[in-house]
Amino acid sequence: MDAEQGMQEQVAAVVRAVLDEKRAVGGVEHVVWIGAGGSNGGNYPAQYFMEHEARAVSSHMVTSNEFVYDTPAYVGPTTLAVAVSMRGTPETIEAARVARERGAATVAVYVDESGLTEACAHRLRYHSLAIDESDMGRTNSAVVLRIAVELLRQTEGYAAYGDALQAFGAVEPLYRAAFARCQEPAAAWAEQNADRPTVNVLASGPLNGAAYVFAICNIQEMLQIDAVTTNACDFFHGPFEVLDENTSVFQLVGLGSCRAADERATRFLGRYGGERVYRLDAEEIGLAALPASVAPYFEHLVISPLLNNVYMRALSAVTGKDYLTRRYMWQVPY
Repeated sequence: MDAEQGMQEQVAAVVRAVLDEKRAVGGVEHVVWIGAGGSNGGNYPAQYFMEHEARAVSSHMVTSNEFVYDTPAYVGPTTLAVAVSMRGTPETIEAARVARERGAATVAVYVDESGLTEACAHRLRYHSLAIDESDMGRTNSAVVLRIAVELLRQTEGYAAYGDALQAFGAVEPLYRAAFARCQEPAAAWAEQNADRPTVNVLASGPLNGAAYVFAICNIQEMLQIDAVTTNACDFFHGPFEVLDENTSVFQLVGLGSCRAADERATRFLGRYGGERVYRLDAEEIGLAALPASVAPYFEHLVISPLLNNVYMRALSAVTGKDYLTRRYMWQVPY
């Protein structure tokens, strides 16, 4: 059995165990994806997939502390709670405890064992996307998407399941090819935008999660540069008023139905923006090679690591800001 098949079978076994546990109470009616910061944004592919494919199970995505302070009413014996944290963020551990106390099935998606793996009944380990040697088909976003795909298949069936498995296997080689291809464009983008006080990140549809993580984790947290995330479908309802020839805009352009919204924004940016507008197109970096039935769901899995490992690092090099340092995180009580 190869590593790819082994990973999928491990996920399938966890989903099967959860469904077996919940059969006596009527099955799983809700799934909630829980995480903080980048882990929360990384849950977006699973949430987006379930929203657009599932009919029998309703899907929700809640940041950890909000889940603790304002636990939704649906959380109970018919809920599957998937809690994601690399090393065990305290808020996420507490959220998992709250979910389990309410009777939900709990799955920890993690890198290092911690209080989170102790709090959850089931565990799935992932590879950190920030480590160059990691398999990008096994990152946090990949694992939660695998859970979503398996949950759909085992509850109501999923006609494109074979296409999804093919796409999971293609993520790593697609990422490696895109990693090499984006080095020079990323360096040029960084040089062009290093002096900008704010980076506006624009995306829509399945790439909203990648845009969010790029803004709050890669640019704000790691480089201490201000960043704003805007849904391209809302660009013309306020945000486009900040655009001029000096505005820094990093646009993610996806595949599928929302591409029309992205291209509308691209046309406007081309007319009224300047040289600091940059476009990263999922089609141009090879994602169109994936089966069309599932390709949009896999955009985040390739593009989010590119943003972290190529574009953020390029901006770090030009600005001289060490992306491993923090001003407040891990430095002061909070």
